[in-house]
Amino acid sequence: MKKILWGIIILIVISIGAGSFIYLNSTKPVRAAESKAVEIAKQETDLSEAEDFNLYHGAETFYVIEGKDHDGTSIYVWVPEKKGKIVSLKQSDGISKNEAINRLKQEKNAAEIVSVRLGMEKNIPLWEIHYRSGSNLINYYYIDFKTGEWLKKIENL
Repeated sequence: MKKILWGIIILIVISIGAGSFIYLNSTKPVRAAESKAVEIAKQETDLSEAEDFNLYHGAETFYVIEGKDHDGTSIYVWVPEKKGKIVSLKQSDGISKNEAINRLKQEKNAAEIVSVRLGMEKNIPLWEIHYRSGSNLINYYYIDFKTGEWLKKIENL
């Protein structure tokens, strides 16, 4: 009985170790991208403190950093993965995440909002809202960050 118990414990320890190893190795590229993007943003913009980081994969990939500038003002910084213009805007220069969600709900019947993140398409900062409709279909709704106007939608995937 003791051998079986020790065998199970060893198996659990090996499983936890392997899972941890796989997880850490799979997140390493994202952590490296975050570190590089934050460093570039601090050099090229007024970003002094990074609070959140997201990846946006559209026509081009952007690293989006939420943080504060040297005056303590909340800002967003869009850093292109490849060469391109870095954009930095005060959060107050556009609509909030909740306002973007409310705009979606006014127009569409979103059964479940899966994710809301900032992105950039054709040099326009935007909110990308990924949601499921009542029939459980995947939809994307894009709202201009500055104006709050609808830009495009991809429906019923």
